Amino acid sequence: MSATALVDVPAAQAPVGGHFLVGACDSGAVFTPEDFTEAQRQALATTKRFVEEEIVPRIAEFERKEPGLARQLIEQSAELGLLGILVPERHDGLELDITTQMLAAEAMGGYASFSTTYGAHAGIGTLPLVFFGTEEQRQRYLPRMVTGELLAAYCLSEPQAGSDSQNSLTRAELSSDGKHYVLNGQKMWISNGGWADLYTVFAKVDGEQFTAFLVERAFDGVKPGAEEHKMGLRGSSTTALYLDNVHVPVENVLGEIGRGHVIAFNVLNMGRLELAAACVGGAKDSISDSTSYALQRKAFGQPIANFGAIRQKLADMAVRVFASESMVYRTSGMIDARLADVSWESPEAARQTLKAVEEYAIECSIAKVYVSEVLDFTTDEAVQIHGGYGYHEDYAVERNYRDSRINRIFEGTNEINRLLTTGMLLKRAGQGRLDLLKAVAQAAGNQADAAPTVDDSAGLSKEQGIVDRIRKATLCMAGLAYRRFGDALDQQQEVAAAVGDMVAAVYACESALLRTAKLASGGRGNNARDMLAVLLQQSLGTVRELGGLVIGAGGVGAEVESTWRAFQHLTGPAPSDLPAARDRIAARILESGAYSL
Repeated sequence: MSATALVDVPAAQAPVGGHFLVGACDSGAVFTPEDFTEAQRQALATTKRFVEEEIVPRIAEFERKEPGLARQLIEQSAELGLLGILVPERHDGLELDITTQMLAAEAMGGYASFSTTYGAHAGIGTLPLVFFGTEEQRQRYLPRMVTGELLAAYCLSEPQAGSDSQNSLTRAELSSDGKHYVLNGQKMWISNGGWADLYTVFAKVDGEQFTAFLVERAFDGVKPGAEEHKMGLRGSSTTALYLDNVHVPVENVLGEIGRGHVIAFNVLNMGRLELAAACVGGAKDSISDSTSYALQRKAFGQPIANFGAIRQKLADMAVRVFASESMVYRTSGMIDARLADVSWESPEAARQTLKAVEEYAIECSIAKVYVSEVLDFTTDEAVQIHGGYGYHEDYAVERNYRDSRINRIFEGTNEINRLLTTGMLLKRAGQGRLDLLKAVAQAAGNQADAAPTVDDSAGLSKEQGIVDRIRKATLCMAGLAYRRFGDALDQQQEVAAAVGDMVAAVYACESALLRTAKLASGGRGNNARDMLAVLLQQSLGTVRELGGLVIGAGGVGAEVESTWRAFQHLTGPAPSDLPAARDRIAARILESGAYSL
């Protein structure tokens, strides 16, 4: 992204967003965790060490909201450069790449409350200013945000406006002297709400033009509400924010009047990917905690780690994490590839960065949904492995179970993101940005992809065939749904969401396949092969079920039965020996004590 950018991938290797659904991708062009640079690995290690040494020992204090603790540790993270990874150097940031930010988020996922505090500040709290601020605004605020002197928060939701964010009732009226906007209203569910010094507040100018404002806590009339009593994230601050005749200087309008939705949506794209990365970190910790417990806990005279039912759980947790990190870093790698020649010395840098992130909005939404649900799965299985102890506050898995639940709600609910996935694909097809209609026609005609996804030398032809089946099945169902409902598909939410989940399965499976192929070409990959085999069989079952829903809703008369027969054939290859594959995966986890390849 600048002279200090860490990813060296030509922009030509970055396909258009959504391409994974319409065409094959060369495994050599896909960025995977095995491609991390030494500097990126050091950033991950540094952040993990900070979490393990400074945060984890103080979790009990966090959960009590010990006064000043969060700010103290935010300032400590600033000393490591963690608050300025994406901030331009001229504003005292590090000006690094998107992947490094994702790695920091993954490491922070080890304790969800601090991860939320960090993400609300360094992510959605800081990035609106980085991407949309004037030079004067950036100079005034960013250096102090990078040091942790100013703690940031993002204020979009209201009591009656969550997913429907533009249904905002917070108003902004220009003062008679033209020097201030006077804000009145209430914001809800504000992460860092009780601690923040600077809020990005969305309000409607004259009740109509949705606009973002930079609001300082010190302004008269700004009042955070009481701390919310939450099921999870008890160590983070979540409050309402009350605005009572708050005079905000006109110089603090962020972006353009009436263009607040552009800020909100673009920042959320980054927030979704960063949330997915944090969920990867949390899921890995669930595996580590479960592995340690399974090796220590004995039943019937032996460690429960020897029991097939426990080994299956550990394996299934690892399989989902493998798919999750494969898609998260594939996505960050594509964004970084598009930013390889972008420098913040250019006045166009912010626009170019936003364009690169927006290009992969579909992938960001998929990652948010998929990985947040993977974290829910892994924390649930971790509690089950711990048995009664998993239900006790003395064990971390109890807290992790509660903390994980919010991820399916914030940064856009998973329901909204499922619908966005389908909607964005259709919109891009209509704009000519994605040749979806041709791909649907090819799938319906049972035509093969134009090029293989992985080289035959990888020995993954069977697995590639399954991924191709999943892709074709998804394209067929997308075509059927659109033929049946047309532009009204967005009103058929259950069908649109099912198509979105099928699209996510394609992205997860292909990302895992491409990564496995790269590992195999390097003489590694046996564990990846096992995890890929389990993932593909599980995904086939999911796609078959979702396709049945689409066919039932979108088919007409005898077409339903004939389409279903063809669909079953497409999604029903011979199963693999999954118990044996799971046992090998579990053996490697138990040997290493953690998720590993």
